[in-house]
Amino acid sequence: MFPDVRLRRLRKGKIRNLVRETTLSVDDLVQPIFVNETIDSAVEIPSMPGIYNIPLSEVVNEAKEIAELGIPAVIIFGVPAFKDAEGSSAYGETDVVQEAVRRIKAELGDELVVITDVCMCEYTSHGHCGIVDFETKEILNDPTLEVIGKIAVSHAKAGADMVAPSCMMDGMVEAIRHALDTNGFENIPIMSYAAKYHSCFYGPFREAAESGYSFGDRSTYQMDPANSDEAIREVTLDVAEGADILIVKPALPYLDIVYRVKVDYGMPTAAYNVSGEYSMIKAAAANGWLDEKKAIYESLISIKRAGADIIITYFAKDAARMLK
Repeated sequence: MFPDVRLRRLRKGKIRNLVRETTLSVDDLVQPIFVNETIDSAVEIPSMPGIYNIPLSEVVNEAKEIAELGIPAVIIFGVPAFKDAEGSSAYGETDVVQEAVRRIKAELGDELVVITDVCMCEYTSHGHCGIVDFETKEILNDPTLEVIGKIAVSHAKAGADMVAPSCMMDGMVEAIRHALDTNGFENIPIMSYAAKYHSCFYGPFREAAESGYSFGDRSTYQMDPANSDEAIREVTLDVAEGADILIVKPALPYLDIVYRVKVDYGMPTAAYNVSGEYSMIKAAAANGWLDEKKAIYESLISIKRAGADIIITYFAKDAARMLK
């Protein structure tokens, strides 16, 4: 006897499209940009085929290409010419991110949402995300908060539409919200890296952003990959401090966290499809082990299915071309 319910009835042709539960749109995507003030022309990142460090002279053209593909937003990471222990190149009026933001907004205005990463790792000589006590090798939480507040304000002054703190310091959202509000930027939203794990999948990014650390690791301030409930505690604190959008990072190994955050809070939720996730697919495709386009789509649709409203991904341009 055959069953009365046959799920295969809804898997034929256009019927399959009619009942599809999750859709991927170019409007879901954010393209990261690495802006490097030490170079004069674009340099491909060896571990991230197809992704480049862009000089300031080319950042507007890159932004225009992204906007023309229909991608609504970029997130900017800077590589400065000068680094010191305090990350002083992170918050100057004419530093690399500030200048990139200024140029993009002058050319494209509201056509492209410009988000800036707020952290110190690219700007410090030691590569950590905060101020360091070199005697104890401790990354100091509270002194770092003042610096990231200054960074966020400098980005807002340059014209950033949104700031995204990624340093995983306790109290970072409150510190940035206070700094923005007291400087007249109360309408600038904060997209917080609320649940950022201590992950090996950031490796290619560290090459791209020249942000490798000179001692220890980041396990004292980034989350243990074994923990799920802790992510909810982290998110709860960021929501209370004023976060407008919540990021889970990485994405694919942490889809359960994306789901929990979206279900528990019902807030705009982003997932960062990080460099290691990108590089694995690129490497497998280059070896003929995977169909690249199908792997990109399946990865991104899984992130949407888990609950993400926004996907920060190095595949954004590729995906936009596919979706067209």
